Amino acid sequence: MMLPAATQAYLNKIRQDIVFSDTLRGETLHYHTTWGLFSPKAVDEGSRLLLDHLEIKHDDDTLDLGCGYGPLGLTLARLAPDGTSVLIDKDFVAVEYSKKNAQINNIKNVEIFLSNGFDQIGKRKFDLIVSNLPAKTGKELYYLYFYDALVRMSAGGRFYVVTISGLRRFIQKAFIEVFGNYEKLKQGQTYTVAMARLDR
Repeated sequence: MMLPAATQAYLNKIRQDIVFSDTLRGETLHYHTTWGLFSPKAVDEGSRLLLDHLEIKHDDDTLDLGCGYGPLGLTLARLAPDGTSVLIDKDFVAVEYSKKNAQINNIKNVEIFLSNGFDQIGKRKFDLIVSNLPAKTGKELYYLYFYDALVRMSAGGRFYVVTISGLRRFIQKAFIEVFGNYEKLKQGQTYTVAMARLDR
């Protein structure tokens, strides 16, 4: 069946990469994305809020859990040029676009690969782990993420998450249960940024 020319032209247009640039924490990056990835037309408000409220050192080894097309993990790589930024996602399309965006922005201190949660991480340790947690998932998955993060944090490591504000009380309870501490860094109308530390 032949599609009408106008329909075919529209499909060809929306199959092309979405391209935009943005500045986060003073770092301007150029992004290619596609439909089906989270927030493909602009960096989402939650990721921006998370980056604005985290502390990072120049040599931190970082992990972006659920990296999407890379705005968190690639910005962390720029902010910690003497560390390694690991980006993981369970979606192969997200991983491919993160790799593409690392190349476009000439970011070398990254490792980007497919992983269902932490299952491909091995025993690596990180100074900083971040995640823009999905809103619609079971609490079981959150607990898997939190305990898996706990055992992969270096001494003094930090785990930052951004969630919809409706989950903030659950995050507080779970962080105290898992990490023994909780700090709310920023609560907005839509999103809340929280952090836990590994002090030992």
